[in-house]
Amino acid sequence: QVQLVESGGGLVPAGGSLRLSCRASGSTSLILRMAWYRQTPGKQRELVATITTGGTANYEDSVKGRFTISRDNAQNTLSLQMNSLKPEDTAAYYCNVLLITRAEYWGQGTQVTVSS
Repeated sequence: QVQLVESGGGLVPAGGSLRLSCRASGSTSLILRMAWYRQTPGKQRELVATITTGGTANYEDSVKGRFTISRDNAQNTLSLQMNSLKPEDTAAYYCNVLLITRAEYWGQGTQVTVSS
């Protein structure tokens, strides 16, 4: 099992920045991929960005050029630097890990609110 604890959400004006963090513990040696998802009420959870153990990152089109995902394998932490935030980025953001066993784990979520 893997436990995930997120931090860093909050309220920010449009154009501002926030940095989300996620600390993993437990069977971290089994982690294959880490990711950030987001969800707004009434909508499905949306993939924002992923990063592999080797550091290959991929982004959802609407955040390309504004968000940067990174991970510290030694510290078992995942980060999401969010710049030039827009009101439509408002959502609950969730840390996610995929293990080599294909098991998935989720953090508790952290709210990001961008005011216009």
